[in-house]
Amino acid sequence: MDFENKVAVVTGGAHGIGKCICEEFAEAGAKVCLIDIRENEYFRGDLADKTTLERFAQKVIQDFGHIDYLINNAAPFSGGIDSISYEDFEYALKVGVTAPFYLSKLFKPYFRDGASIINISSSRDRMSQPQTESYTSAKGGIAALTHALAVSLAGKVRVNSISPGWIDTAYTVYEGPDASQHPSGRVGNPKDIANMVLFLCSDKAGFITGENICIDGGMTKQMIYHGDNGWILK
Repeated sequence: MDFENKVAVVTGGAHGIGKCICEEFAEAGAKVCLIDIRENEYFRGDLADKTTLERFAQKVIQDFGHIDYLINNAAPFSGGIDSISYEDFEYALKVGVTAPFYLSKLFKPYFRDGASIINISSSRDRMSQPQTESYTSAKGGIAALTHALAVSLAGKVRVNSISPGWIDTAYTVYEGPDASQHPSGRVGNPKDIANMVLFLCSDKAGFITGENICIDGGMTKQMIYHGDNGWILK
């Protein structure tokens, strides 16, 4: 896949999955514009702040005049109903849902033909652990935002989302139950997600829009009952 002279915008691009996405785009020839609350080489800022989003979008357009791909990757923090405040929950939704919406709106006039938006959701958009309301709500929101944008931007921008499962950003190779509980036989790593991002942005995926693709090694497809395959409820 050749992305020579394409412009890719990646949120949360200074670490983890986002960093890998940036590296893969750059290796394929794209110009990468990233924003992260951490130090990075392009733009540092808080995605929950409206003015910051506007300044970031303005810089991208001043630097390149257009964009081809918007990757809404930045992750909200995870907190539960027993521990977080109204303000905490609101902040998580600003990072996880409001920022992707507003960046899509800010960049709408500047998308070139063949453009794509990729939203990074989570397998938690369909299942939960206890005390994860802020993260799960944000990921469910961005999954729904995906198909809404796909319809609103039809004919101009393809919009898809990816729902990662367990992705180890340190590329740890797990053995034993951590690996074998996955039908794929292993835990995921950031390249599993970055590869799909680049595919969905490419012409090879030109007939795909409005979709949410779960990349979790099959975990969400595996039914679990007490006593099956060594699973014991204690």
